Amino acid sequence: MKPSDVAHPPQDGLPQPERSRAMLVIILGLTMAVLDGSIVNLALPGIARELHASAASAVWVVNAYQIATLVMLLPLASLGDRMGYRRVYLVGMALFALSSIFAMVATSLPALIAARALQGLGAAGIMSVNAAMVRLIYPRSLLGRGMAINSMVVALSAVAGPTVAAGILSVATWPWLFALNLPLGALTLWMGRKSLPRNVVASRAPRPAMLDVGLNILMFTLVFLGGERLGMHSSVGASGLPLTGLALLAAGGVVGWVYLRRQWHLAAPLFPVDLLRNRVFALSMASSVGAFGAQMLAYLCLPFLLLESYGRTPLRAGLLITCWPLAIAAVAPISGRLIGRYPDGLLGGIGMVIFASGLWLLAALPVSPGDLNIAWRLAVCGAGFALFQSPNNHTIVTSAPLHRSGAASGMLGTARLTGQTGGAVLLAALFTAWPPSTGRGEKMALVVAGGLALAAAFTSSRRVAAMHKNRE
Repeated sequence: MKPSDVAHPPQDGLPQPERSRAMLVIILGLTMAVLDGSIVNLALPGIARELHASAASAVWVVNAYQIATLVMLLPLASLGDRMGYRRVYLVGMALFALSSIFAMVATSLPALIAARALQGLGAAGIMSVNAAMVRLIYPRSLLGRGMAINSMVVALSAVAGPTVAAGILSVATWPWLFALNLPLGALTLWMGRKSLPRNVVASRAPRPAMLDVGLNILMFTLVFLGGERLGMHSSVGASGLPLTGLALLAAGGVVGWVYLRRQWHLAAPLFPVDLLRNRVFALSMASSVGAFGAQMLAYLCLPFLLLESYGRTPLRAGLLITCWPLAIAAVAPISGRLIGRYPDGLLGGIGMVIFASGLWLLAALPVSPGDLNIAWRLAVCGAGFALFQSPNNHTIVTSAPLHRSGAASGMLGTARLTGQTGGAVLLAALFTAWPPSTGRGEKMALVVAGGLALAAAFTSSRRVAAMHKNRE
């Protein structure tokens, strides 16, 4: 290990203008990683035709990226704790850019899927240590603003994927979707080498056993595939129980039980059960799982509600749903400025109450609502989620010791996956009981989503008392 890799970070963040330059690197990397999760969706029919593949097979161009990202979040976060967040981030960025070239020149579906899996691995390197890097960049008094910028970038990048793809595909073919990563990746690498701070690494920390890494990969793969099958079962309105999806989830649960038993007594476990013993951290994770479960329930059922129940065209439905992430982008900076002035648990609790109210207002829409009537309700949902997300992420990152920032950063993605999978499972069950063609299933899903958000509000508010007790 080079001496530069163990250099001490700034005592309390970077000074200006170094802070802005380092944060620009974080924004660029996060934008590319999130954008590539959805930018290919619009091109899947064209990819299937050109590469002579079925539509079901082409979906793996998306799945390969998502699975590779999710299964490697915690291993790479652990690597960041031991080798330096800066190194993991830059290597991840280099792999992301290089694999974009492979995706551009792929001439078969297996080659494209392999390139996308490599891209996902690079994205995991970026996202696994993203929040840990922000903790090094910002002074403690301004860290909330850094976390708010992260939330805003994720929201805008997620909604921008289809729009960017539509713009590129209107003048070029699908390989050019990946060309955007080459100049931005080169710029990010060049700036990152000069701007990103280094952290003190736990050089004596034991390496995780390869068996644990394998169990981590297998657990998340099974959970992802189970959730994906359940989501697909819901989206096509299939009848009967989704047995394949439930079996995959059950297998993931068994693997997870074995995996967590192995992790329980380790000093620096790959799956950070040590951090979950911290009541504030555990309550924050529970809040995040509930919030993302509610969000997934709503996101999956909204297209059915708008297209089938209310007869909106796909374009109008897409524009209406955009009100949600735009509200997140508008409220996230405000939420960031409130961090430090008010307890994170209180802000998160209020945000989830607003989110639940928006979901229940959507469930209470009249038979033939106008676009404005739908749009402001969606905006309420986005505003509530933004008020919750930044303070909650701030608590997850800061409640961990500095040398375990990588593990806490990786757990942000873990909470998102768990909540989203749980939301998909619930929607499959609800649509089995109430088929979406009747309109009742969508309303029930929104009601249940509001209940999950309210539960997240409860666990978030409990952190206020828990943090007060810790200070005593």
